Amino acid sequence: MSAQGSSVAVIGGGLGGLAAACVAAARGHKVTLYDKNAWIGGKAAVLHEDGFRFDMGPTILTVPRVLERIFAEAGRNLSDYLDLVRLDPQWRCFFDDGTQIDLQENIDAMASAMDRFAPGKNTGEGYKRFQEISAHLHEISNKFFFWKPVEDLFDTINIRANMNPGTLRDVLSLRMGSSVAGTIRSKVKDERLAQMLDHFTQYVGSSPYGSPAVLCAIAHMQAADGVWYPMGGTRAVAEALAKLATELGATIRTDSDIASLKIVNNAVEGVVLASGETVAYDNVISNMDSIRTYRELVGGEVGEHYAKKDFEPACSGVVLYLGLNKRYDHVLHHDFVFSRDPEEEFDYIYRRGEPAPDPTCYLAAPAATDPSVAPEGGEALYVLVHTPYLRPHHDWSQMFPAYRQVIIDKLKRTAGMADIEERIVVERHLTPQDIHDRYKVLNGAIYGLASHGKFMGAFKPGNRSRQVQGLYLAGGAAHPGPGMPMVMMSGWIAADALDADSKAENLRDVS
Repeated sequence: MSAQGSSVAVIGGGLGGLAAACVAAARGHKVTLYDKNAWIGGKAAVLHEDGFRFDMGPTILTVPRVLERIFAEAGRNLSDYLDLVRLDPQWRCFFDDGTQIDLQENIDAMASAMDRFAPGKNTGEGYKRFQEISAHLHEISNKFFFWKPVEDLFDTINIRANMNPGTLRDVLSLRMGSSVAGTIRSKVKDERLAQMLDHFTQYVGSSPYGSPAVLCAIAHMQAADGVWYPMGGTRAVAEALAKLATELGATIRTDSDIASLKIVNNAVEGVVLASGETVAYDNVISNMDSIRTYRELVGGEVGEHYAKKDFEPACSGVVLYLGLNKRYDHVLHHDFVFSRDPEEEFDYIYRRGEPAPDPTCYLAAPAATDPSVAPEGGEALYVLVHTPYLRPHHDWSQMFPAYRQVIIDKLKRTAGMADIEERIVVERHLTPQDIHDRYKVLNGAIYGLASHGKFMGAFKPGNRSRQVQGLYLAGGAAHPGPGMPMVMMSGWIAADALDADSKAENLRDVS
């Protein structure tokens, strides 16, 4: 590498873009990060209202090793930038029949709790067997998918070098052709507990009935690495990454929308801002939705190629931000209020493309962990309900009032919040249309691209563009996919691939 490295534009200041900026800057590249919004952090935005503070986007942090690795690139300790609190139990689950169970980190303790919850069904032993499968799938994912740029199966396996019996066993153990839901139900015979385990796939905005079994690995990742809360909220993660990037010399430009890429002979030469300004760069990392990157920033035949690919947006959602004058003592920091029928729910969201009549509600109630989120005794309640991605006939300005009431009624009926409307003193919301407009995502999809397809559903557009030299992709719609740790890993992978290519280019120039 030359002393100054290459010049790099990072498009989008979400967690993936921030991670990429940190790693590229730590490797000696000259980085400028652009974001169309006035804030950095993308969906990890914050809402302040009348003494309440709400994380607007992601709220569950798992696998902090990813963050630790990003900070280690610069020789820094994550603990100097973030105060992480481990949460155990990880979730509280409220079921439609009035029963409850807490998801515990320790597998043996959770198995015992399952046996007490559903006696006579051997659910505890089934859960242990499921976690063994999950652990193996996690191991295989580390070997073939994580920390490397991947677009398809051939990127994960060097056929000539790796077609040995051990690799073949690993490929077969990916359980291709099996779904998440099928794998869970083959081991855990209580429908309520299976529904609880289904919802690991909600981290990636996909249906457990249509997602490949390899995504069961998420269960072990959470059991092994825990669930964490950054004091100050998820917003603190974005702020810590932005601080690190700036310390490493990166320039951050907000209110700067990128209109297109300057591409000559299928190679990046710079970016064109919406203002008309053109700035030359050696490389570009796009943290914008990958399909929209190709369609809107690259365009031409390459844009048409990706527009025609059979990628499906992940689900969208309705988010309620409810400032309560009195917190509920019976809820944990994280809670799931489950639907009456998961098959009905996922059928509505993912096949019919309509809001589920009886949805699952995810709640974040952080006041007990972090009292600074609300006035004393109050709660900054975050309520997320997954919905279909935007369809042409969806008009959420008309749909929202009735669906808000569906959500409130669900909380009253299943989560023991009969008086919630009397406790609300502040209320704001986001709809799928709002999400689409704020974040340059595909059809309002919160989690990028759906992970559907029992064989190849885990694959996303690769981090190193095959069509445009010098273009790299990060974010939930690029490999390895959505969820906070995976999005930040995608930023590391994009920057690492860029750095490796730059070093190879410099060696060619010297030779």
